[in-house]
Amino acid sequence: QVQLVESGGGLVQAGGSLRLSCAASGSIISLNTMDWYRQAPEKQRELVARIFSDGSTNYGDSVKGRFTISRDNVKRTVYLQMNSLKPEDTAVYYCHADKIRTIWDYVYNTWGQGTQVTVSS
Repeated sequence: QVQLVESGGGLVQAGGSLRLSCAASGSIISLNTMDWYRQAPEKQRELVARIFSDGSTNYGDSVKGRFTISRDNVKRTVYLQMNSLKPEDTAVYYCHADKIRTIWDYVYNTWGQGTQVTVSS
């Protein structure tokens, strides 16, 4: 059984910072591409940031220059450092793994349970 568990969400004032973590657990050998998505009320889920296995990254236009995604392959953890937060960043943030190699097989399209981020004006 593979799980992604997010943490670090909360309430912050506009202009503040938060750091989200996504820890993968299970009999994992390696993680491939890892993403952070978010979903605000009555809006579609959108890609916030992506980090590939080689460490290269992509960002959504709305967060470029403010958010930074990183990974620790030893700890099987992905991070999202969010700076200069805006009220429009308020959403549930989800961690996603496209492919996880386990000791038995590959597991595809795994999602975490989400963590709420609320930015007050």
